[in-house]
Amino acid sequence: MRGRLVTLAGLAVLVAPVALAAQLPAGVRERVEAKLDSLIEHSAVPGATLGVALSDGTSLGVAVGVSDTALALPMTSTARMLQGSVGKTYFGALALQLVAEGRLDLDAKLEDYLGAEPWFDRLPNAREITLRQMMRHTSGIVRYEMNPRFLEDLTANPMREFTPEERLAYLFDTDAPFAAGEGWDYADTNYILLAMVMEAITGRDAYEEIGRRILDPLDLRNTVPSASPDIPGLVQGYAGEGNPFGGRDAMMADGRLVINPQFEWGGGGFASTTEDLARWTVDIHEGRAFDASLLEEFRDGVPAPLGPQASYGLGVIMMELPVGTAWGHSGFMPGYRTEAYYFPRGGFALALQLNSTAPRAFQGPLLLIVNDLAAIVMEELGG
Repeated sequence: MRGRLVTLAGLAVLVAPVALAAQLPAGVRERVEAKLDSLIEHSAVPGATLGVALSDGTSLGVAVGVSDTALALPMTSTARMLQGSVGKTYFGALALQLVAEGRLDLDAKLEDYLGAEPWFDRLPNAREITLRQMMRHTSGIVRYEMNPRFLEDLTANPMREFTPEERLAYLFDTDAPFAAGEGWDYADTNYILLAMVMEAITGRDAYEEIGRRILDPLDLRNTVPSASPDIPGLVQGYAGEGNPFGGRDAMMADGRLVINPQFEWGGGGFASTTEDLARWTVDIHEGRAFDASLLEEFRDGVPAPLGPQASYGLGVIMMELPVGTAWGHSGFMPGYRTEAYYFPRGGFALALQLNSTAPRAFQGPLLLIVNDLAAIVMEELGG
């Protein structure tokens, strides 16, 4: 193993060495596989993948179950799945790079960046919102992606490509549920606006900037934008008959998604293997994704109903699980569930993905499975 020196936003950073082969204790793979096998056996979830990554760059991937029930294809650790809202972490990291460069001010008003747009005053709380409030979901902006009109439009035209303004239009001329900074409501729309701000600042496509500044230097080769229905290596996902995103159970047909995930963009917008996602989760929480001096601000959160003693920072969920403190994010896209958390007590990250969001496919909080898997890894590491 050897380290590598990369440059992030003009800052030289020594990245932890990447192992040529997994060097985790031998018991880790056997025990987490057994735990995942039990999950599959006692649920209707077809398959699952797990990534484990340590601070020194060591990582492994585990897979159980099947990736396609009709074809009876076994799940593999190289399978890609949609990350859902976990993808906010890449957009958030890009924002913090721009903060470090002095190009983005978290406490500036949104109007300072987008206020000249002809539609701007049609947004709820338009002139009061700050970028920090958007990143923490305290802006009073609500979800566009669960708006009944959006779901009707997506169902009518599942391959439609939405412009940023078209996403926002589902909120135009509506009332905010609370004044900016005086409540909490999780909304992808906040990160759609953030992506728009960052493209205005850089003059470049946000996906291109994330690739250039983050994915390439951190060698996250198995992480790709979910910007079209054609995503290499993506495995079948199951959303349940009658789900609001088009109504179909199987989310892929003839090798491509049956809806265009492009609508998600800054609200998520990535697919990956869980091993790559676990490595990324270590990188972001150990200060290799942006200037490490911003980590405290990154984790300066507000209370959020997302888990035990949970709070939400600048694109990060923080909570206290039985096994200890966990920092990371959860994600959903039709057919795919994701949990990716870093455990500072043990200096490792777990990323877990399931290829089903069908109602009743899995009973109980998925975070309890993450907790149990983390306890196994911590015990094997001697923590």
